[in-house]
Amino acid sequence: MVSAMKEARPVLPAALLVLFAFAPSQAETLLVLSKGDHTLAMVDPSTRKVLARMPSGPDPHEVIASSDGRTAYISNYGGGAYNTITEADLVARKTAGAIDLGALRGPHGLVFAGGKLWFTAEAAKAIGSYDPASRKIDWIMGTGQNRTHMIFVREDLRRVITSNIASATMSIIDEAGPRRDWEETVVPVGKGAEGFDISPDGRQLWAANAGDGSVSVIDLASKQVTATIPAGVNTANRLKFTPDGKQVFVSLLNGPEIVVVDAASHGVVKRIRSGRGAAGIQMEPGGARAYVSCTPDNYVAVIDLKSLEIIDRIDAGKQPDGLAWTK
Repeated sequence: MVSAMKEARPVLPAALLVLFAFAPSQAETLLVLSKGDHTLAMVDPSTRKVLARMPSGPDPHEVIASSDGRTAYISNYGGGAYNTITEADLVARKTAGAIDLGALRGPHGLVFAGGKLWFTAEAAKAIGSYDPASRKIDWIMGTGQNRTHMIFVREDLRRVITSNIASATMSIIDEAGPRRDWEETVVPVGKGAEGFDISPDGRQLWAANAGDGSVSVIDLASKQVTATIPAGVNTANRLKFTPDGKQVFVSLLNGPEIVVVDAASHGVVKRIRSGRGAAGIQMEPGGARAYVSCTPDNYVAVIDLKSLEIIDRIDAGKQPDGLAWTK
């Protein structure tokens, strides 16, 4: 029985009220895949310490967390040989099983949006979505492009974008018409287009072209390339805007540097010496640091976004690659 009498509550000092008002309800955790150890690590970004490790399944490449932060999904790529996405329970901190994709082989890029997991299936030249509630794949679409690799899904779920490495194209796929059909616009870019990102204002798409070392800039309103930047990013793997949209980071899979490009002038701001190569990139939600997987050298670089210097290293397993954030 609930009493009608209100419980007396202590009055907090104003200073504490201000601290609580601006303190995050739950800290962000960095998820790091280790291709060498076949593990997923949960890392505290403030201490750089590994909180937990769990099996990732074979050949883990990309990872994404559900919106509620309870589940991580890991693509088991295998260059097209595998057809599973491993699930990890981030609360219990253990592997929870695998999603069988059937004929959709080569899962790689992952996005969680609208309560569903969206993925590429490179060997099937397709993309799809998986509903965790029904535990079923509920949508599949072929791209008609070779090596459909990375994926972006807009928050309203009416636009999907993929990079297609071997076709040297980007696919911009929009929902259209009263029957909710999908229309694909194929935009030619540079050779080996793989890593890409959307500017924070949603107006531009930047794609890093590993084959010719350039970066293609696409205006998303016209769906046309408006600039090709000779950035010297041969073997480019991933590309990511800083949270303020002013700079763009490009990792080089087989290069000694992480390349930083000015988003306005298109000039190279800095080449950060990082070792023998780099892959996954994530920006800290607060905008202070970038995290880059230096795969051949077995560490994740912590980069200060003001000084553009590596300020620390995280040991989260051999050959780190895919990175993601979760709460």
